[in-house]
Amino acid sequence: MKTHEYKSKKSLFGVPLVIIIAFLGFHKMSLWVESRAFPPIGKIVEINGHDMHIYTEGEGDETLVFLSGSGTAAPALDFKALYSKLNDQYHIAVVERAGYGFSETANIPRDIDTVLEETRTALTLVGESAPYILFAHSLSGIEALYWAQKYPEEIKAIVGLDAAVPTLYLTWGEQALVDAAKNMENLSVRYQAGFVRLQPAVYNTDPAMTGDVLSDDEKAMYKAVVMRSFMTSNMVDEAKFAYTNAEKVESLEKPIQTPVYYFISDGSEVGEGWRETVADYIAPFQNGQYLFLDCGHYVHDEMPDVIAQESILFIESLP
Repeated sequence: MKTHEYKSKKSLFGVPLVIIIAFLGFHKMSLWVESRAFPPIGKIVEINGHDMHIYTEGEGDETLVFLSGSGTAAPALDFKALYSKLNDQYHIAVVERAGYGFSETANIPRDIDTVLEETRTALTLVGESAPYILFAHSLSGIEALYWAQKYPEEIKAIVGLDAAVPTLYLTWGEQALVDAAKNMENLSVRYQAGFVRLQPAVYNTDPAMTGDVLSDDEKAMYKAVVMRSFMTSNMVDEAKFAYTNAEKVESLEKPIQTPVYYFISDGSEVGEGWRETVADYIAPFQNGQYLFLDCGHYVHDEMPDVIAQESILFIESLP
């Protein structure tokens, strides 16, 4: 018995504690080195006691605000395949929420009101001004709709990049979303401890990494950002609030006066009924369009040419 107790204190799941401690030290040192090799590429502003990163480029009368989906570790780089095809006509602003990209992790709940107000404040602090055209991916589709509900004068249009709608989460049910959040939380403990370094498939298979848009240096930066911002506690907290946030948006009137154009994936990576549910949700909109795409969930990485061309036509048609 004493021998067993001694071994349990010196190992964890069969791995000697000295090795684990050494690996954690290596991870911390690597994060320090990477942060200096790859500093933020945009502007940093302080919101609610934590830093937020906003990346901007391009000129034009219209400001396109990109909002990332859940778990996208490096939004400023992930969206490049699309915004690089729009930045010659429009001003681009990519918001990296708390716990994403170069933004700090925040010790503040990720309810939809907090997330939206942080987004609005950060954009104002870096010199941006409404009205905006939102390019929202996945989970952030809920934030985009809520923004149009609360501040309709600030939103000129919404372009959905396989964007979620509240009825999707309500249909899946609260328990399913709670279970998904618990799974993310388990992954977060492991990945934030540095074990993502042992699983290169986590980042090497991302559409942004397998494509030819990012340079070699940008891919190295993407990897470095993943090391610090993959499965953060804020991403987990967003998942925990997903059902409640969806309920809140669903309880308000649809912003049917806001022009929308949704690019919808084949649904293979997001769940059964995705296409139909999204299309049904936007059917009542006065200027509501959608296009089914034969690709995965990261539509902006997989079919940026089609989305850029259609988005330009859509924006030019706006009053």
